Amino acid sequence: MTENEIHWDRPTPFILPVTPQAADIDGLDHTNNAVYVRWCEEAGWAHSNALGLTLPDYKRLDRGMAIRRSEFDYIFATNEGDELLLGTWLLPGDSALSMQRCFQLIRQRDSSTVLRARWDLVCIELSSGRPKRLPAEFSEVYVPAFSAA
Repeated sequence: MTENEIHWDRPTPFILPVTPQAADIDGLDHTNNAVYVRWCEEAGWAHSNALGLTLPDYKRLDRGMAIRRSEFDYIFATNEGDELLLGTWLLPGDSALSMQRCFQLIRQRDSSTVLRARWDLVCIELSSGRPKRLPAEFSEVYVPAFSAA
């Protein structure tokens, strides 16, 4: 399966390959739902790092993007050893304080979408936890990365 044969929900995702390991499998013999949540967090940070904003930058700026709301649609189960591609995109939010991060997890062997997820993110001041406008450095990096809706 090539990346060209995969139907992504949006163009040009940031892609993190993932494969469930034995420790990821639950009592029902499929990938535990909490593992998908962890993978989304890993993909979000990897994408942010690739764009040029890292955790040390967040701390230096005393700002961070916090999950205000998350939504996960578990479509099909996955199993140990399944080769998966987790795509993620950034989208504008509903205010100057927010943005969205969307995810799509695809099983490579049959090109099936097995999960879709969305986070509503809000910019916060790390020292107080209060919502704040995105600092210029965030806007300069994240806004150009917004995917076409």
